[in-house]
Amino acid sequence: YDNITDMDGWFQQQLDGLEAAGLADNTIVFFYGDHGSGMPRSKRWPFNSGLRVPFIVHIPAKFADLAPSEYGSGKQTDRLVSFVDLAPTILSLAGVKPPEHLQGYAFLGKHAAAEQPYVYGFRGRMDERLDLVRSVRNKRYIYIRNYMPHKEYGQHVAYMFETPTTTKWKELFDAGKLTEEQSHFWRQKPTEELYDLENDPDEVHNLADSSEHHAVLAELREAHRKWVFRVRDIGFLPEGEVHTRGATSSPYEVGHNNAQYNLDAVWDMANAASLLKKEDDNKLLAGLNGSDSAVRYWAALGLLMRGERGAKLGHEALRNALSEDDSIYVRTVAAEILVRFGNEADKQAGLKHLIAAADGSKSGVHSAIQAMNVIDQLDEQAASLLPQVKKLPTKGDWATGRYASYVPRLIETTIEDLAQ
Repeated sequence: YDNITDMDGWFQQQLDGLEAAGLADNTIVFFYGDHGSGMPRSKRWPFNSGLRVPFIVHIPAKFADLAPSEYGSGKQTDRLVSFVDLAPTILSLAGVKPPEHLQGYAFLGKHAAAEQPYVYGFRGRMDERLDLVRSVRNKRYIYIRNYMPHKEYGQHVAYMFETPTTTKWKELFDAGKLTEEQSHFWRQKPTEELYDLENDPDEVHNLADSSEHHAVLAELREAHRKWVFRVRDIGFLPEGEVHTRGATSSPYEVGHNNAQYNLDAVWDMANAASLLKKEDDNKLLAGLNGSDSAVRYWAALGLLMRGERGAKLGHEALRNALSEDDSIYVRTVAAEILVRFGNEADKQAGLKHLIAAADGSKSGVHSAIQAMNVIDQLDEQAASLLPQVKKLPTKGDWATGRYASYVPRLIETTIEDLAQ
């Protein structure tokens, strides 16, 4: 509460500065927060609790014609806006029509768009941990689509575990001292989630299987699918492939070039992989032999998500993938399945690949992050790798900028886990 008071005081100073400079009557003011710290269910949490932020706009009388009809001093609006709307809104306020390629919509100014029915959220790699979650909400409901439901919500992100509450919460879970609702964060995810924000603002009761809510589930599921294709969501590529496919261009250009990124085929396989339907099993097997490495990656992930059934179904294909696939990301998924569910020969072959892929000086930072995540999450099944993990390189020109800290964090956490 002291920090909120301090923030209010700081903001008052900014307003006083505008007044003193004679600019108060000529300045449109935006005041909003970000998504908070890395605490659980806050930053990096594509639910409403992680996405919703305070957002205030002040428009002086001089610019009243740029305000929406519902604007007024001290008033609130239930209009849904998102941070991607800010750029087109600023352009609109300046009298410039926002270009079509911008994802957002202007909500003020000469070129203000009609109110949009949905806003969208996403979660991808969180520092050193991998995930792929998308969300969409209207004014009452939020839909969550988990494309990697085999990964638990509360993966060990080092930054998140800097908060004492996170550490204590995990300790209580490990000790079996939490209720079912309190334990939810530390468990694997369902493929789909639906929450009624009016009656369940804490997003606790998943309505995805409720027959009463079938229509709204179908509506938001389709809204999500359309958004994926409208923005050409590139998150369905392994992160390393975003850069290798775009070595001479940009991620945006890769995403919008169907020859480089066949989104129809890749998303179709990601969707089938994560829905976990038995009738899609043969589709996954066929996908392992596809020409697109991203399709093969999701086909392999689909078998991993199916556990023993997937491992048995794809055993020979996975062994072939481990030894022959030209994508290291596909080989790493195959290695995880074979270590988890294969025979002793499978296990040794998989572990051999994983420790090699975890050497970022040879495989690159993205491969090392993927492989170290697998080694860490294999727990005692990867215990024999502990001496080699301790010798892995932690720095070099293969990991620069923000990437420089991710592999060292994974190695540190893995050593602690495997030593127990």
